[in-house]
Amino acid sequence: MFAWYDLRSINLINFLFVNLIVTVVVLGGLLATIEKHLPTAIRQTFRYGKHALKGSPDRLVSLLEVPKAWFKHFYVFAALWSMTGFAVMMETYISGKPAPDYVVAFLDTMATNKRLVRTTPTETMIAMTLITLQCLRRFYETWFVQVFSSKLKINLSAYLVGYIHYFGTVVAILSQAEGFTRASPVSLPTNGYRFEPSVRLSLCIGVFYYAWFHQYRSNLILANLRKDQTGKVVNQKHSLPTGGYFEVISSPHMFFEIVMYVVLFGVLHRNSSMVYVLLWVLSNQLMNSWLTHQWYVENFPNYPKQRKALVPYVL
Repeated sequence: MFAWYDLRSINLINFLFVNLIVTVVVLGGLLATIEKHLPTAIRQTFRYGKHALKGSPDRLVSLLEVPKAWFKHFYVFAALWSMTGFAVMMETYISGKPAPDYVVAFLDTMATNKRLVRTTPTETMIAMTLITLQCLRRFYETWFVQVFSSKLKINLSAYLVGYIHYFGTVVAILSQAEGFTRASPVSLPTNGYRFEPSVRLSLCIGVFYYAWFHQYRSNLILANLRKDQTGKVVNQKHSLPTGGYFEVISSPHMFFEIVMYVVLFGVLHRNSSMVYVLLWVLSNQLMNSWLTHQWYVENFPNYPKQRKALVPYVL
């Protein structure tokens, strides 16, 4: 008889993010190099929104498509999930006691029962506050600011990835935080929770806020392309965005998404799971921005040549 393998010894969160990274890198690379030779099903699955597949679609893949407006759904989840994580964290650190056993058991299941303490209460509080603010703002944007085209679709897999991303990010942040593991802290204070601000953390907060604000501003510019001066939606067409960081890159909202996750990694740099979160965001936003830039160039003959795809003046 074979003994059951203890699944709690596997970091399922790392496993999920690694699979997402590999999928995006491999399929994205194929699209960038030999797209015309790929089966329609693969191209249609990976492309969505304004840069969706042109031509005859694959019938089976079409059955697995949902309205792009469903993006709203996983921001409802993200807002509720991040606030739950924030509330548990605050209760733990304010009470000065370890996290409830059911929380630790859940983290043991999702991020291994061999977890060690790698981040301080200060770092954890900052990271959880920042990701919660981001989730709440994205919830507000998708429900009250953005205008989704009623005709555009996304693959069900892309829709589900949104849930995986926010679920995994919150779990990753808490998984190696002091008070949330069964192991004793290593090279960290053991006489209760101490909160120690630093210049590094202050700079991280400042950079995050800058990116957070300018991502909102970029999404507002995109939404206003479909509204009149009174804020009424008057069309669903794609127009050429101008103003703000759109003057130098095609996808400033994606650029600032990367900046925010670079900051989160900077705050939690000892957390071994955060590198996978960052690499996933980087690979996903890089491919989406490349497709978006390509679409702009193809559809607007006079598209400004100085605009880069993702990184101002560089890429």
